[in-house]
Amino acid sequence: MPEKRLFVAITGASGSIYAKRLLDAIAGQYDRIYLTASENSVSIVRDELGVIDLEDLIPEGCGSRFMLLDPNDLYAPPSSGSHDYEGMVIIPCSVGTVGRIAAGVSTDLVTRAADVCLKERRRLILVVRETPLSLIHLENLTLLARVGATVLPASPAFYHGPQEIEDLVDFVVDRVLRQLEIAERLVRGWKE
Repeated sequence: MPEKRLFVAITGASGSIYAKRLLDAIAGQYDRIYLTASENSVSIVRDELGVIDLEDLIPEGCGSRFMLLDPNDLYAPPSSGSHDYEGMVIIPCSVGTVGRIAAGVSTDLVTRAADVCLKERRRLILVVRETPLSLIHLENLTLLARVGATVLPASPAFYHGPQEIEDLVDFVVDRVLRQLEIAERLVRGWKE
C-alpha cells in the first residue's frame, strides 16, 4: 500500500495557531507530512506562538512522520508532479501567496507545490487569513477556485458555543479536515 502523504505550508499571514492545530489533528492520519514555512512566516510564527524552530510545531512523538522542507528547495519531492501526494494545505495563506499562485509564479517551494497540485488536479486548500479583501484578492481567489483550489477563509462560526479561542480555531481546522475527508471531528456539526 503506498504511503499516504500531505504537504502543509505556512505563509506570512497572521494565524499560525491554525497551522499548529492542523498539524496536531493530522499527525496520525498520514504516513508522511511534508512541512515548510515561507521566509515571511517565520517571524510571525515566533511572535504568535513563541516557536523558534519549525520542528517545534511537530506534535510530540510524531517526528518520524514529518519531513521538514526548506522553502527555497525547488528539488524537494512535492515540487514534482511525478511525486505522489494527496495534496496541499496552505495554512494560513497570505494574499501575497494567493497572488503568486494565481499568476503561476513559482518563486519558492510553496508556490511551486501549489502549481503542481493545480496542474495534477490534486487538492489545494487555501486557508486565507486576510480582511478586508480587495478586488484584486477576490479576483485571484475566484480564479483559483475556478481551476480547482478550495478557498477556505479562516472564518470561525459561533453556533457550536465556543468558550475559548481554541474552540474558534478548532472550527476552522475542522473545516480543513472535512475537505481532506478525514472522519475525525474537532467540533460538532450544525444541530448535532
